[in-house]
Amino acid sequence: MYPCSLSSKLVRSIIITGMIGSVALTCAAQSNEEILKKTTAEVKVFLDELSDVKCTEHVTQEKLNPNGKIQYRQDSTFDYLIIMQAGDDDLLLNESRLPMQETKAKGKNVPLLITNGFSTLFLIFHPYYRDSFRLTPDGTEVIDKKTQWRIRFEHIPGTRTPAALAVRGREYPLELAGIAWVNPDTGDITRIEAELANSMVDVGLKKLVTTVEYSPQKLPGLERNYLFPSRASVEVESLRQHWINTHVFSDYKRFSVSTDVAISEKKE
Repeated sequence: MYPCSLSSKLVRSIIITGMIGSVALTCAAQSNEEILKKTTAEVKVFLDELSDVKCTEHVTQEKLNPNGKIQYRQDSTFDYLIIMQAGDDDLLLNESRLPMQETKAKGKNVPLLITNGFSTLFLIFHPYYRDSFRLTPDGTEVIDKKTQWRIRFEHIPGTRTPAALAVRGREYPLELAGIAWVNPDTGDITRIEAELANSMVDVGLKKLVTTVEYSPQKLPGLERNYLFPSRASVEVESLRQHWINTHVFSDYKRFSVSTDVAISEKKE
């Protein structure tokens, strides 16, 4: 039983189809526009690379009771890939999930949350969505002895958004706000934290908090190690229910599809 679902997706036009010192000085020397331009360019390149890989996705769906303890838990494993098509004025993204392990239900009629696509929240910085958000550089922060840019984002009401809430067959755009941490050398996004920018209690959504982490993956054929999604957590509270979903991505591999077309000669 699935009362609602959350998804992060590319939207097609109208139709709706997540070394201190020297580096720190370099960050300070760059203008806000240069920071955003570098990140946007990197996201555009990375999306093309993401479309050429597949991975294993492990999904944990947890239903919590009013005391915050786990009432029910379900684990699933999928062969996961993203298929992207891009034109001059639109983008289309499809997620493919093929079950690798049969999910065993431990309870009956337990309402679970379906969360799709939150690993692609970096699309906030893609040229297709960038103008839909207020993007504000917010200084630097040292994480694991590495300096990171902090970029705050907030969705502009009435514009495109890469995320939506689906309830009983109807979709409601999600207006998100939060912070992205960016590698100053490459423009790679290393972490994103987001929550609702405006209340959605009128459609039954009290709270949405998501965190997405990205880690380097060494893949043959790539000139450098890109940061691919490694973990995405989504916590949601409705008026009466509370869920936490966790997506863990691993075992990234490149793949290619080739098609041979043979035309037989017409016989006399």
